[in-house]
Amino acid sequence: MAYWYCIKHHQVEGEDGCPNKDRLGPYDTEAEASRALEKAAERTEEWDQDPRWNDEAQED
Repeated sequence: MAYWYCIKHHQVEGEDGCPNKDRLGPYDTEAEASRALEKAAERTEEWDQDPRWNDEAQED
């Protein structure tokens, strides 16, 4: 079974939840889905530190 995190209702949902435009996922477990916002923030931080994704990176 797959799980999603609804950003509108701030809760984990199964397949029959809100429209995909309002959800993050899918995740394999409820626990992973419940950390969706934390994971997104972690990825954003990683990308901010990656010169390939950093808009402020200096060009060679």
